[in-house]
Amino acid sequence: MSERASVGADRLRIGMVAGERSGDLLAASVLQGLRAADPQLEAFGVGGPAMRAAGFESWADIERLSVMGYVAVLKRLPSLLTLRARLARRFPASLAQGGVFVGIDAPDFNLGLEERLRRAGVRTIHFVSPSIWAWRRERIETIRRAVDHMLLVFPFEQAIYDQEGIPATYVGHPLADLLKPVSNPAPARDVLGLSPDPTQAVIGLLPGSRVEEVRYLGKLFIDAAIELRRRVPSVSFVMPAASPTIQSQLQALLRTANLPSNFPLKIVSGHSHQVMAASDALLVASGTATLEAALIGRPMVIAYRMGAINYRLMRDRAYLPWIGLPNILAQDSIVPEFIQDQATPTALATALAEQLDDHDRRHALRARLADIGERLRCDCAAQSARVIRQVACA
Repeated sequence: MSERASVGADRLRIGMVAGERSGDLLAASVLQGLRAADPQLEAFGVGGPAMRAAGFESWADIERLSVMGYVAVLKRLPSLLTLRARLARRFPASLAQGGVFVGIDAPDFNLGLEERLRRAGVRTIHFVSPSIWAWRRERIETIRRAVDHMLLVFPFEQAIYDQEGIPATYVGHPLADLLKPVSNPAPARDVLGLSPDPTQAVIGLLPGSRVEEVRYLGKLFIDAAIELRRRVPSVSFVMPAASPTIQSQLQALLRTANLPSNFPLKIVSGHSHQVMAASDALLVASGTATLEAALIGRPMVIAYRMGAINYRLMRDRAYLPWIGLPNILAQDSIVPEFIQDQATPTALATALAEQLDDHDRRHALRARLADIGERLRCDCAAQSARVIRQVACA
């Protein structure tokens, strides 16, 4: 047994960098799987509250990496480069014996860091492949240089990496192990303090967990709610705020919105999964939240807007006809999507009204969503922990 394997068997040291709320949740699930096999695990780097609750030592807050779009990244580029350089110096010393670095998503930040760490002799793993199957396929060469092993969360990704000769393992999606279909919304409505009246439809509004997302989608979602309320007077709305910053941003939008008196829209702190479970249908920003909604089994309408420059760049480099994960995983347009100029209050309200009215369609959709969950449910934490230990001890 090598010295690395011997030390790693005694106490595994894991460096991690996660970006955004979704990355924090993914990393926390992996840490729990690792600790089940190695209670003495040491884990450190950049993380959020879920990772810290799993015993992670955070050197910097995850919010420093929560940036959306090219323009926003350029504004924050100096501080991001400074942070990456500091981590590139600190991780090699901390992972000198029995250690491995695991980058959690955030590919624009982590792949560059992983490339530097790999050159310094640190074994590197990346968890959640960049969407090379959707856009920017040329990134595969960066991945080849940066990672010793890729952990895949979608089954169709395995063939891509096998073809490229890059070591990779499909481990399932941790959210599929965490979230199951919810048939009865009453318990979640009780937790959120919503009306228990089953005749009153509840719509969850999820415009994103980042400031930039809410800036582009927050008012749009509120305007769509106003339009839907005109058509369906019995409907009410609930909107989760991912952080105190997002909550203040949403409250400011409500103060400036042309809301009718006593408009039934409630903002709650966190509880995004309860909001999904409590709702009859969702209006949700494209991203991980659409997968969470699919796993909980909720009909949804997906929308996304971004800056004009960002949109043109992404549009010109995209390969798939869909942006929403439920549609991508189903390889079919099972839920409506509205992007950029197509995302208007009228279009979103119309699609939501159709979701509420067509009971047969909702029943068929729930069956498709349940199938997605079953295909992604593989005990991701245990599978990921197994691969990480294998790479660390190789």
